[in-house]
Amino acid sequence: MAGPLKKKKLGKRARRGKPIAQVAALPYRRAADGDTEILLLTSRQTGRFILPKGWPMKGRPDREAAAQEAGEEAGVVGTLHEQSVGSFHYWKRLKDTFVPVTVKVYPLHVQQELDEWKEQKYRRRAWLKPDQAALLVDEPELAALLESIAPELAHF
Repeated sequence: MAGPLKKKKLGKRARRGKPIAQVAALPYRRAADGDTEILLLTSRQTGRFILPKGWPMKGRPDREAAAQEAGEEAGVVGTLHEQSVGSFHYWKRLKDTFVPVTVKVYPLHVQQELDEWKEQKYRRRAWLKPDQAALLVDEPELAALLESIAPELAHF
């Protein structure tokens, strides 16, 4: 995961109450039955289901950073949408504090799943219907986004 903010800086921002920005890909595909499926993956430390996400990258558009995270964390490649479809908030746990994070989400229409990828040994992937995916994520705002975005993804 590439990132301009070191844990020391994250801690300082947390003490000041400033939210940290992250970017995420929302990998999706058409299932054999024509329905939309969303790819979730497990986090490295807790095994929770999440979207591939990371820090914005200096000199690169946020959507490109999101696509890179999808490749590294989930082993998927595809066509990324130009615009974010929304955002969600969560609290990132550090050693001795929590940091508020705002995550912008960019849909990624998956054309290829790699057999081998950078973080393969640390994560599991799961293709799910949007309502199933919404039940598995911990963040209420992300769950709401997953449920509401399904009709839009069907038209992309």
